[in-house]
Amino acid sequence: MTVQSDSPHWSPAAALPESDSMELVRLEGVSKLYPIQRSVFSQRRVYVHALDAVHLAIRRGETLGLVGESGCGKTTLGKIVVGLEKPSAGRVLLEGQDLSQLESGEMRKVRRKMQMIFQDPYSALNPRHTVRSIIMEPLIIHRVGSRAERLERVKQLMDEVGLRPEYEDRYPHEFSGGQRQRIGIARALALNPSLIVADEPVSALDVSIRSQVLNLLEDLQSKYNLTYLFISHDLSVVEHIADRVAVMYLGKICELGANEDIYSTPLHPYTEALLSAVPAPDPTATKHRIILEGDVPSPVSPPAGCRFHPRCPIRIPLCGMEDPPLVRVRPEHWVACHVRAPQ
Repeated sequence: MTVQSDSPHWSPAAALPESDSMELVRLEGVSKLYPIQRSVFSQRRVYVHALDAVHLAIRRGETLGLVGESGCGKTTLGKIVVGLEKPSAGRVLLEGQDLSQLESGEMRKVRRKMQMIFQDPYSALNPRHTVRSIIMEPLIIHRVGSRAERLERVKQLMDEVGLRPEYEDRYPHEFSGGQRQRIGIARALALNPSLIVADEPVSALDVSIRSQVLNLLEDLQSKYNLTYLFISHDLSVVEHIADRVAVMYLGKICELGANEDIYSTPLHPYTEALLSAVPAPDPTATKHRIILEGDVPSPVSPPAGCRFHPRCPIRIPLCGMEDPPLVRVRPEHWVACHVRAPQ
């Protein structure tokens, strides 16, 4: 149903367990609408539903994988978590603090705890700055240390990510894609953050380089007790690095669970379809591929009821009428499906 008023309607929110001491970040009913105007003669506004009532918790020290098709809202969610975008509704809590209630000075301090690694390492780096300037910039902005201490910190970070110290005077175009992503990782680490949002950090890299960068991220997480929100459309990469996995479809979380639960016993039909498309490492192994009917609905006019029901092979009439909430089916496994988790 297309929204055609200035007061958007939000679908019912799903419940999550009460907050606990292990949570670093908590999203409560986070929605994001982008208003668009179809015609200069039209007074009505329609909205792109990027996110709709997302509830999610990220625990300290874990890697939460966020997967889904392109355009489902993964990157928007990541930007909202680190404060690059503001939610249209709902709130984001970091260590119990509601980020929307913070003054600019308080928010500046909080930003030191959250950093982002972007998908394209070349466009994410200033081509006119040297490696030294790029890594040092966060330290200068937040007035951390003296110049001598900043220079020492740059050398330390370059060593941490596997870059030679003599490279500090070089520019981004002089590096390979993998090396540029290491520069981006070093910059993200500069302020000793608690949370790093990694948005498709290896999708632009050669296959031979991906494992090196993934292993680097795991080593850094172990050393500094980092928390990752790892966004990717590559389920084989997420299986390797994530502790828990959230599956997103058209702006909503449809399944959430521990890595082994999602990959061994997926419950949502969309998750099953995604996993069936992952290439098998054994070329002789037979694998049943689930082919979904139709196209992904437009986020401007998402379908009523379950967002996935027009393409779902197991849909029932209720799916087109009511939006299913996330329901716990195992201690660490949640699913939003009227068929697989009936009320």
